[in-house]
Amino acid sequence: MSAVAMIVFAFSGTPAFFPIAAEMRNPRHYTRSMLICQATVTTVYLVIGVVVYSFCGSYVASPALGSAGPLMKKVCYGIALPGLLVTMMIVSHVSLPCLSIRRELRSHPSQFPAKMLLVRFLSGSKHLTANTFTHWATWLSCTSGVVLLAYIIASAVPKFDSLIALIGALLGPPICLIPFGYMWLFDHWTRDRNEKNVRWWLMAAWSVFVIVVGVFLMVAGTYGAVVGLVRDYEGVGGKASWSCEDNSNSS
Repeated sequence: MSAVAMIVFAFSGTPAFFPIAAEMRNPRHYTRSMLICQATVTTVYLVIGVVVYSFCGSYVASPALGSAGPLMKKVCYGIALPGLLVTMMIVSHVSLPCLSIRRELRSHPSQFPAKMLLVRFLSGSKHLTANTFTHWATWLSCTSGVVLLAYIIASAVPKFDSLIALIGALLGPPICLIPFGYMWLFDHWTRDRNEKNVRWWLMAAWSVFVIVVGVFLMVAGTYGAVVGLVRDYEGVGGKASWSCEDNSNSS
């Protein structure tokens, strides 16, 4: 279940679909763009995974760059570092918009977790859009708080695989799977009986299936991730957490 949770994590970028669709010049091109993007990402995942596993097998490190050897590992991390920093900035901002603040964010198509907190705190106030000290203090506190929370979680979990599995199981399904089944049912459940053809019933069954699978993955995956975390702590004696030990070559 932890391995399945890591796969869910790999495809958990769906919250970014909303701001992308909102800012497209022609939203009708969204489906085509999404399919191209997901096909490209899946192909890259498969190619890299197959190549790395063919050379390293079950001894592949986590992260996989640790399997490249001491020198190549340093070179690869040096090249990847700018991309990792940019990814960190994107992930710390992009998030699924909450329905409770959808009205306030209707004029702001890009939805960010720090921005969502900002709107929540300053909604109905002049400081929401004004260049004031309160606005900037709240904004910097939100962004710093999101990054600090992520740092605490990443430092408390000693192994990369366990961290990815926990995030993919605990946060992946309720953000990236379950809501979309509910969305389709919410938009189409009230159709007239004459409009509920075979395609409608198939889509309804698929939406229910997605919800059930998402709940199962969340519960079972979280349990598997927690069991893995306990074993990791027992294996290292709890020394890897909040330490400067090199965990870039853990297997």
